[in-house]
Amino acid sequence: MNLSFFIARRMARPSPENRPGVMERIAVVSVALGVAVMILALAVILGFKREVAAKMTGFAGHVAVTDVRGVGTLDAEPVVRSAHVEELIRTTEGFRAMAPYALRGGIVRTADAVEGIVLKGVDGSFDWRFFREWLTEGELPRVGDSVRTKDALLSRTLADRLRLGVGDRVEMLFVEPGELPRRDRFKVSGIYASGLEDMDGAVVLTDLRNVQRLAEWTPEKVSGYEILLDDLAGADAFAARLSDALLYDESDDTRNLVATSVMERYPNIFDWLRAHDVNGAVIVVIMLVVAFFNMASALMILVLERTRMIGLLKAFGMPDGQLRRIFLWRAAFITLRGLAWGNAAGVGLCLLQRATHLVKLDAEGYLLSEVPVALGWGWWLLLNAGFVAAIVALLVVPACVVSTVKPEEAIRYE
Repeated sequence: MNLSFFIARRMARPSPENRPGVMERIAVVSVALGVAVMILALAVILGFKREVAAKMTGFAGHVAVTDVRGVGTLDAEPVVRSAHVEELIRTTEGFRAMAPYALRGGIVRTADAVEGIVLKGVDGSFDWRFFREWLTEGELPRVGDSVRTKDALLSRTLADRLRLGVGDRVEMLFVEPGELPRRDRFKVSGIYASGLEDMDGAVVLTDLRNVQRLAEWTPEKVSGYEILLDDLAGADAFAARLSDALLYDESDDTRNLVATSVMERYPNIFDWLRAHDVNGAVIVVIMLVVAFFNMASALMILVLERTRMIGLLKAFGMPDGQLRRIFLWRAAFITLRGLAWGNAAGVGLCLLQRATHLVKLDAEGYLLSEVPVALGWGWWLLLNAGFVAAIVALLVVPACVVSTVKPEEAIRYE
C-alpha cells in the first residue's frame, strides 16, 4: 500500500518532461490575483477607516459634553465649567483625557479672498498630538500662558486660498444676530495639513480666551469638553454611560448636559465608512468564487489527464480515499504557490503606496487626498489561512471524481 501511495505521488507530480499544464498555470494565476486583490481591498478599506477616524478624533475628540440645546451647532449655549462635572467625566470607565473648548463661526478676509471658518479655542490641557503630526510649517499656537496671545493655526488649504504664510496677520469678522460685527486680528503661527479637506477648509485653532472674549463669555463658560478615550470603538458606550450619569445627577451643574460620541455628531462620515465593510465582503466573496472555479477546473484536468494512473493504482488495491488525498495535496500545493505570488504582489503594492503615496484621491469625494493603506498581522494571517482552508475544503467535491473511475475502463481506454 505504501508503495502504491509513493508511485501515485510521483506520477501526480509534474516532471521536467511533463511540465505543468495550462489549466494549472491558470489556477496559480487565479489564486495569486484573488489574494492580491483581497489584500489590497482590505488594506485600503481598513486604511480609510483608520485614517478618517483618527483625523476626526483629532478635530473633535472621541466624545463631547455640551449643552443639549446646542448639539451640532456652532453658536451653542455655553457650558459652565464645574469641578463636579469634570469629576463625573474622569470617573467614567474608559476615560483618558479631556480639554475644554469654545467654538465661534466667522469670516476670514484678506485682500485676495474671503473664507468662512470655525474658530476653535483651546487651553493648555488640549492634546496637540494630532496637530503636531500634521504641522507642515511654523509652530503650534501658544495657548494657556499667563499672557493671552493672538496666535492662530491655519490649514494649508485655507492658507493657500487666502495667500497667507507663517507670520502674516489676518483679520477675522464675527457676525452675531442683531449685533454689530466684531473684528479681531490674529497672527498665523503655523500651518497644518491633515488631508481631511472638509475639516482643513474650515478649522482654525487659537487660545480659548480669544473665543471667550469674542463671545463675551466669562472665563468659566465654554462650548463644552472634548474627551479622549483609549479606543474609538468604545466611544458610543462611553457617551451612553456618561449621559446617564449626567442625567441622573442631582447637581445644578449637570443640568441640560449631554455626552455625544464623534460617530453621533458626524453620522454621514461614519455611515459612509461602515458601507465600506460591505464592499470589502463582496470583493472577498467574488475573489473566492473565481479562485474556486479555476482551482476546480485545474483539479478536474489533473484527474482526467491521469485517468490511466488512477485505474492502475485502483487495480493495485489503493483505496479511493488515498487517491483523493493525492490530488487534494496537489491542489493545496498549487494554492500555496498562488498564495505566495499573491501575497508578494498585494503586500508589495501596499508598501509602495505607503512609501510613495502614488495614488491620489479627490478630497471632495473621498475626504482624503491620497489612498491610505493599513497592514496588520492579524487580518493578514486570518485572510491567508481562511483562503487556503476554503479552497481546499471546496475542492473535496471535484476530487470525488476519482471514485467514478473504473480500473478496467481506464486501462482499456489507454
